[in-house]
Parts: sequence; C-alpha cells; structure tokens
Amino acid sequence: MGQLVAIVGRPNVGKSTLFNRLTQTRTAITDPTAGTTRDRQYGKVEWTGKEFSIVDTGGWVVNSDDVFESEINKQVELAIEQADEILFVVDSKNGVTDLDDHVAEILRKSRKPVILVANKVDSNEWVYNVPEFYSLGLGDPYPVSAVNGYGTGDLLDEVVAKLPEKEDDEAAGLEDLPKFAIVGRPNAGKSSIINAFIGDNRNIVTDIAGTTRDSIYTRYSKFGFDFYLVDTAGIRKKNKVSEDIEYYSIIRSIRAIEASDVCILMLDGTRGIEAQDLNIFSLIQKNKKGLVVVVNKWDLVEDKSTAAIKHYEAAIRSRLAPFDDFPIIFTSAITKQRIFKVLETAIDVYKNRKRTVPTSQLNTVLKEDIDAYPPPSNKGKFIKIKYITMLKGAQVPTFIFFCNLPQWVKEPYRRYLENKIREHWDFCGTPINVFMREK
Repeated sequence: MGQLVAIVGRPNVGKSTLFNRLTQTRTAITDPTAGTTRDRQYGKVEWTGKEFSIVDTGGWVVNSDDVFESEINKQVELAIEQADEILFVVDSKNGVTDLDDHVAEILRKSRKPVILVANKVDSNEWVYNVPEFYSLGLGDPYPVSAVNGYGTGDLLDEVVAKLPEKEDDEAAGLEDLPKFAIVGRPNAGKSSIINAFIGDNRNIVTDIAGTTRDSIYTRYSKFGFDFYLVDTAGIRKKNKVSEDIEYYSIIRSIRAIEASDVCILMLDGTRGIEAQDLNIFSLIQKNKKGLVVVVNKWDLVEDKSTAAIKHYEAAIRSRLAPFDDFPIIFTSAITKQRIFKVLETAIDVYKNRKRTVPTSQLNTVLKEDIDAYPPPSNKGKFIKIKYITMLKGAQVPTFIFFCNLPQWVKEPYRRYLENKIREHWDFCGTPINVFMREK
C-alpha cells in the first residue's frame, strides 16, 4: 500500500502552493486527463525512485465563522490518524503565531514523523526569520519557497528519508487473491452491500488487519468466490457532529483504493452522480485501479424501463469520460437484487487487468488498424510504427509501440490505438497504458 504524507498548517501559509509545487516534481508519465473538482487536494509524488501520495488538508477547510481553531484541530487530528508523515507548514514572513504553537503542541504528542516547513522564503532576506521556528520544538525548520521552488529538493530528500520503511507489502501475508474496495460517498449503501455479501454467516469471514492502522482485509470464500474485501474499518469515526464528512471520506477512500486491485464505486440511484463521486472516481483513476460502477438503491427508483437504464448509463459514462469502458450494474443491497453479479463482474475486471496478449497476435491484428489509419505526418515526416509488445509484470496492461518519431505521436492517436486494443481484446473495467518508444 502506498504511503501517505499530509500537509497541515493554519490558513494562508501556502499549503496548496506547496502541494502544487511538490506534485509537479513527478517524473513519471503524468496523467493528462482533465482534473475534476477538488482534484488538486490529492496527488502522487515521485522522488529519487520512491513514490508516495500527498494530501493537502487546507483545501478542505469548511468556511465557517470560527474557521481557525476548531477546523484546524480537526484536520490535524485526521492527518495524524491517517498519514505516515506530516509536513507542518509555517509562514516565515509572519513568524510564529499562537495557532502555530497550538498545532505544534498536538504534533509533538503524535509521535508521527513531522517535518517543519518554513515557507515563503522567496528571497534571501527572509532566511533570517527561519531560526525563530526552532521554538516550536519540532526540529530543524526547512526553508522553502513554494512559489519559486527554492529548497523543495532538500525538503523532498528529507520526506523520503523519514518515510517509515514499507513492509514488503502488507498484503504479502495474504494469498495472491483479488482485493476489492467498496468506495463511495457516505450513504451510498457501502455498509449495506458488504453486509449483503457477507450475510449472517460470519464464520466464513476472517479479518486480517493490514500492518497500517487503516485497512482490514476480509476474506470472502463462499458460492465459488475467493477474494479479499478491503475495508477501512480500522479508522475510528469521530463523534464530533461538526466532522467534515467529505474530507473524512476522501481520506478513507484514498487508503482503501491504494490497498485494492479493483474498486467497486457505489452510486446512489436516487441521486445520480455528484461532485464527490467524481472526486472518488479521480482517485481510482490516479491509482490506475480497475473499476466497477454499482448504482445502488435501484428498488427506490420509479422508472426502471430499459430506456431509463440506457439513459442513466449514458449519463454516467459521459460524466466519467474519457474513460468509459467499464461495467455498470444496477442493484439493491436491501433486496439483494444482482449483488452477486457485482462480485462476478469485479472478478472479470481483475482478470482483465492480468490479461496478456501474445506479441505475434498484437502485431498481426493492430498492424491492420495502423495501416488503415496511420499516425498523421508532422512537418512532412512520416511516423512509422514498427513493432508492438506488452510490458511484462506491469500493474495495469501496458502496450509499447516502437516507432521512429515517438515524440510526435499525439494524444488523439494514442486514444485511437487504445480504442482499437479495447475493440479486439476484453480490457473492460481496467485502465491501460499506451506508450511510444523509439525503435
């Protein structure tokens, strides 16, 4: 499972700017898909060959009148509970404030690795203010400028050095079985569907806690199925009524999604697709996980005609475009209608993620599509695709097209190739990568 770094601090110290700066350091192939709402609050960072997830708590603050103390307390507590490491951002131009002292006190007691980031050192004169932050008792402050990038390399070195050692894979002790996460916004029916799967016959269930405090793998083996349900049951629900439910459920979803192979995204059939569903979908995409969309509470929907179903499906696919090759199932956890179809479909998607196509078959079949519609020429030069192969051992099906001018193959043509691959072979529900390489 990935490791999670959380950015905390009072408002206006530059948390989101730092977040944007750090997530741009990723040297891997970046995802060109258009972002969805609030997407910037969660990202992947790759540095010196190590990858971790980063979440910016600041963007989730609810704009209440007493936004300061209570909201920040909540965010810091959540970060402490969920993250493997915390970046505490302070403002070098303002110096230490009472609120900084307050946050520092909570962090000192947390026993989590904390890195103190003195932001806004935008020119040399501000460096002299940095030693003041030693008074917070959190070790050396790292002077950075999120705006111009000063100091961020040293900061990332320290982040990577302080990340707790990953145990070989928390799930390594588990058999090599599919791992499914049921995700969705609150009240979409996640608990009901888990209960419907497991039923009263609890003795077939074994809970294996992941080594981090947040994920529990529930082994499910009956009716010919054998897999793990990933649950984030280890996360305590806070009893505060003022809990920011959206931020809380997104953090839970990050953990569950990273620990799984296939995500079962629950939608509320009575409400359609909402902004938070799009947030969770974008997390699934960023983590390159398989997807099954389940429209729950279908028993409560009045119009169940074929036309209504087709209309609903089309609406979902258009909201989640450009990725639209995934199964959609209409269920009711209460009446147990089609809930086993959900499991069968999730297993099909898992198999599609593992599917390999022989190189000879790839070249024979796709050469025809490429000949029928070759890549557009660029400045009078023609792009020739000479050879296609699948990358072995990749997390998702990855196709490499060797050609003479890979840098000139644009996104629309890559999408054409992806569509042709999906036409010929069943990769429903799983993302696939299409890379161009020089031959």
